Amino acid sequence: MVILAGLLMAADLHWPKMKEGRAWLSLLVTPLQWLVDIPTRVADGVSDVVVDRASLLRENEALKSEALVLERKVQQMAALTAENIRLRELLAAGDRLDPETRLVELIGVNPDPFQHEVILNQGSEDHVFDGQPVLDAGGVMGQVVSLAHYTSRVMLITDARSAIPVEVNRNGFRSVALGKGVMDELELEHVPDTVDIRAGDLLVTSGLGGRFPRGYPVGRVHEVIRDPGRPFTLVKAVPTARLDRSRHLLLVEYRSSADVEAVDD
Repeated sequence: MVILAGLLMAADLHWPKMKEGRAWLSLLVTPLQWLVDIPTRVADGVSDVVVDRASLLRENEALKSEALVLERKVQQMAALTAENIRLRELLAAGDRLDPETRLVELIGVNPDPFQHEVILNQGSEDHVFDGQPVLDAGGVMGQVVSLAHYTSRVMLITDARSAIPVEVNRNGFRSVALGKGVMDELELEHVPDTVDIRAGDLLVTSGLGGRFPRGYPVGRVHEVIRDPGRPFTLVKAVPTARLDRSRHLLLVEYRSSADVEAVDD
């Protein structure tokens, strides 16, 4: 075998035909080389998959943790942004009105479910007067109905005792928005069936009665019920004010002529 190996090496060095024979032998051995290399390639592939999966899992956990931290920061920013927007809207609401306004804070809610009332942190000592309009950034909240020295009680527009003269902002049709004892609903009753009123119409204060300044949002129509057998249309609206969420409110320094006469007397 040693002698044969020596002869083959000598022939490979000095006989050109050996190169051609070696090429054919390589061609015959190639499939065997592929078969021998399969386990190595499979092992390398499995190793890469395992390493990549472990790396992806670690990266996934890190990203989840980072996402939770960022989400917490976003929530904090969202709360601050919402508060900023509410305060800006409140300041802008004061600018939209001709009468002067002043900022007050809601400090209590009447627990009686049949009376929609809230309590403010200012009273007669702060020159709050009976019937004074109360607003938030969205629209009319209600009016002052009773006074103490340092607090006042406000009846919301959804209270069953409440009635506010309003007009449809789109066409000027006048009516009265009645509270029905439901926090998110107002009604316009005895609306003629021929009146042009539709869902989405904005209701604003008409200024009639002298209690509220004219042109401030009260509600938005969300349902118009026409009964062919009745001469009147029932109109339901949603208050534009955030009656159950607003904390900072505006007192409007707006007195009707009747209020002024009463004060003079």
